[in-house]
Amino acid sequence: MAMTNVFQRATDEKSATVARNNRNSSRIRSIAFWVTTLVIVFELVAGSVWNLVPIEWIEIQLQHLGYPHFLAYVLGAWQVGAAVAIIAPGLPLIKEWAYAGAFFLWSGAVASHLAVGDGIESWSGAMMFAICAIASWMLRPADRRLPRTRLRPDRTADAGQDGARLPESSVRGWAVAIGVLVVLYAVSFLTLPVVEDVMHENAIQLGWIED
Repeated sequence: MAMTNVFQRATDEKSATVARNNRNSSRIRSIAFWVTTLVIVFELVAGSVWNLVPIEWIEIQLQHLGYPHFLAYVLGAWQVGAAVAIIAPGLPLIKEWAYAGAFFLWSGAVASHLAVGDGIESWSGAMMFAICAIASWMLRPADRRLPRTRLRPDRTADAGQDGARLPESSVRGWAVAIGVLVVLYAVSFLTLPVVEDVMHENAIQLGWIED
């Protein structure tokens, strides 16, 4: 009987340890997901503002890379859609397209700079955002995945899978997403004067324009 009790306690302790480790892993995964997601959404939001205005940096960069001016408006419009799709609750299929588009955008920027012989200082930012997009896509919780791409098909999104569950498909979930986008767009517009000055100096340092 004593041996049975000892074995039961050992089993319970092991189960508690496993459960604790799973919770910690889920918490880390959740934090990593939201950090990478907010990074790429902010970049998409800021990029859409820069492209739709467009600011001098965008015009200089397009000319440097050999792209037509109107491409700025095309990219800006699609960046708005991608930012909304990625941060909003639900919409798993549209999210797949948005993630793919974001990756193509930033990886295409890297390839474009490499094609014209630019150094790492020109394309390292785009590379970082492409990596963040991949990380966010890989870490996304079950309720943001298509059914066939869920990590544990036997569990539903309502079970709080992967520790990153938000009130998806709910009024609260949409309110949070819209609130985040409003804040990010406000920050992007308010910082435009500073951004234009900084990027003007950056273009000079890169040798794309003369002072």
